[in-house]
Amino acid sequence: MSKFVSRLIPNLPALRSRNYRLFFGGQGLSLIGSWMTQVATIWLVYQLTQSAFLLGVVGFTSQIPSLFLLPFAGVLVDRWNRHRVLLATQVLSMVQSLALAALALSGTITIWQIILLSLFQGIIGAFDSPARQVFVVEILERKEDLANAIALNAAMFNGARLIGPAIGGLLIAAVGAAYCFLIDGISYIAVIVALLAMSIQQKARQYPNTKPLERLKEGFVYTFGFAPIRAIIILLAIVSFMGMQYTILVPIFATNILKGGPDVLGFLMAASGVGSLVGAAYLSTRQSVLGLGKVIAFSPALMGIGLIAFALSRVLWFSLLMMFLVGLGFLLQFASSNTVLQTIVEDDKRGRVLSIYTMAFFGVLPLGNLFTGSLANYIGAPNTLIIGGVFCLLGSFFFARQLPVLKPLVRPIYAKLGIVSNSIEQQ
Repeated sequence: MSKFVSRLIPNLPALRSRNYRLFFGGQGLSLIGSWMTQVATIWLVYQLTQSAFLLGVVGFTSQIPSLFLLPFAGVLVDRWNRHRVLLATQVLSMVQSLALAALALSGTITIWQIILLSLFQGIIGAFDSPARQVFVVEILERKEDLANAIALNAAMFNGARLIGPAIGGLLIAAVGAAYCFLIDGISYIAVIVALLAMSIQQKARQYPNTKPLERLKEGFVYTFGFAPIRAIIILLAIVSFMGMQYTILVPIFATNILKGGPDVLGFLMAASGVGSLVGAAYLSTRQSVLGLGKVIAFSPALMGIGLIAFALSRVLWFSLLMMFLVGLGFLLQFASSNTVLQTIVEDDKRGRVLSIYTMAFFGVLPLGNLFTGSLANYIGAPNTLIIGGVFCLLGSFFFARQLPVLKPLVRPIYAKLGIVSNSIEQQ
C-alpha cells in the first residue's frame, strides 16, 4: 500500500480494502471514456438529424432494456458470481464502444446504427449496474465502510463526469466524435485488468428452493411493502422521469440558445459534473448514515431550481452555474438514497432491491427521454425543462412531508445494526 493511500485511509476507510482500491482505480479511468462517449453520441445524433425527437429516441433505446431486464437481472445477480458478471459486461461494453469507433472513423455511421448499438449497451447495463452495486459490498473488508465506499463511488463517477465531457467536447471540436468512442473502448482495458488482479474469496451462499418468478415477486413485495424503501424509489423515479431530461436537451441549449459548439456542450456537462463531485465530496466526509433522510428530501429541490433557472438563462456563465446546481442536487439524492437502501435492506434481498432501485432511475429514464424529446418538439427545450424542474420541486415537497412517518420505521433497523441506540429520537 502506498504512503499516499495510507494517509488517506483515516478519512476514506473504504480504501483499506485492496480489492476496492483496484475497483476504484480501474472504474475511474473507464468512466472518463464512458462520459466522453455520451457527449460524443448526443452531439453526433444532433449533427446528423437536427432533431430533438431523435435525441430522445437514442436516450430511450440506451436505457429501455433496464425497465424490462433489471428485475430479472436482480434475481440472477443474487445467484450468480458477481465478479464474473462484471468481467463479462466490461468486455461486451468495450466491443460496443469499438464498434461505434469503427463506424464513425469509416464515415459510414448512421442514426440507426447508433440506435442499435445504444440498445445493445442498454442490455449490458441492465446486468452490470446491480452486479456492480452488490459487488462493492463483497469486496469491502469491513461492512461499516460501506457508506464511505458509496460516497467514493459517487465521487469517482462524477469526477469522470467532470473530466470526460470537457475532454470529449474539445476532442470533438479538434478531431471528431470517432476518437471519443475509440478512447472509451481502450479505457475498458483498465477495469478489466483491475478485475482480473483482484483476489476474490467466494463465500458460500444458500439459495432458497423457489422459482425465479417467485423470487422476483418476493423482491417487489419486500421493496414496495416497506414505506421507507418505497418512498425513496418513487422519488428517484419522479426525478429520473422529469428531471434528468436535461442530459438529452443540452446540445440544443449549447447550439441554438447559447450559440456555441461542442466545446460549450462539454463545458455544460462538465459543470454538472463539478456540482456532483462537490456533492460526493461532502457525502464522503460524513461519518454516519444518520441525517441522510433530510438530504434525500431537499436535494431534488436544488435540482429543480437549477433546471428552471438554466432554462431561462441566455448567458453562458449563469448556465454553467445552474448546471453546477443541477449536478449537486441530483448526486446528493442519488448517492444518499443508495446509502440508506444498502444500510436498511436485508442481505438476501439486496440484489433484487438494488435492481428495482436502479430500474427506478435507468428504467424510467428512457421513458422520460422519449417524452422529453417529443414535448420539446412542440413547446421548445426551455419550457420542457421548466416543467421538469417544477416536478422535482413537488417531489421534494411531498417526500419531506413523509419524513416524520418514515423515521420511526427505519430507527429499529439502525438500532439493530448498532448505528443508533433505541433511545435516539432523530435519524
